[in-house]
Amino acid sequence: MLVSATEMLNKAKAGHYAVGQFNINNLEWTKAILLTAQELNSPVILGVSEGAGKYMGGYKTVVGMVNGLLEEQKITVPVALHLDHGSYDHCYKCLEAGFSSIMFDGSHYPIDENVAKTTELVKAAHDKGVSIEAEVGAIGGEEDGVIGKGECADPNECKSIADLGVDFLAAGIGNIHGKYPENWEGLSFETLDAIQQLTGDLPLVLHGGTGIPADMIKKAITLGVAKINVNTECQLSFTAATRKYFEENKDQQGKGYDPRKVLAPGFEAIKATVKEKMELFGSVGKA
Repeated sequence: MLVSATEMLNKAKAGHYAVGQFNINNLEWTKAILLTAQELNSPVILGVSEGAGKYMGGYKTVVGMVNGLLEEQKITVPVALHLDHGSYDHCYKCLEAGFSSIMFDGSHYPIDENVAKTTELVKAAHDKGVSIEAEVGAIGGEEDGVIGKGECADPNECKSIADLGVDFLAAGIGNIHGKYPENWEGLSFETLDAIQQLTGDLPLVLHGGTGIPADMIKKAITLGVAKINVNTECQLSFTAATRKYFEENKDQQGKGYDPRKVLAPGFEAIKATVKEKMELFGSVGKA
């Protein structure tokens, strides 16, 4: 059964580890992540961007697939199904479809409008027992058409959004989505520390977890990050394993053209990537 992400993240913040949000794009992705979480006895958050929701046939399709897998694969660890970077309208669509967690990305609105819309969505989500993440200060990089510049959030703005009753908060601390450029300056721990001091026990979220060095990830966790989003890294490992399959002409051997065989190496690659991340984040055995 899907659960909201509130309890798992409060436990993570108190226990100084982080729960991974792994974005899903299809059945293979979802099954690989869930089975790995179960094997490692780790809580997990399945992230769905608006683009991925559309690609998979709509939010109700996603909810049906995830609920079916939880039951049939006998998944007992806590699992949250979370809308990633949701617009105002899509937050409501996901609440209706049966998601257990949503993110409202109002970072591109003036702060007053972000506050007004977040306040309304906090009530709508909490009325349904659904957790809600908000964002302050755009996260750099490109994700489904949203482009920012790796900026750092204003700690006071973070506090004003935190005070609205959101369950966890994403704040820009110099992180970006996608691959990090050569000249990336690293995370601003100064900003993170200032935000944590003003927001107290609220779990903080690190977007763009792909390519941040392990020591930076660990330091961010000590400074209050309890949720780390991973997407690009799974895509890269999935694609590399799939490419190798074709380069070795496996699709020409026997029934190698069967999609189940074609996608199997990529499936295993996602499992390996998720395992590596869960070990780094410290969530293994914490379910």
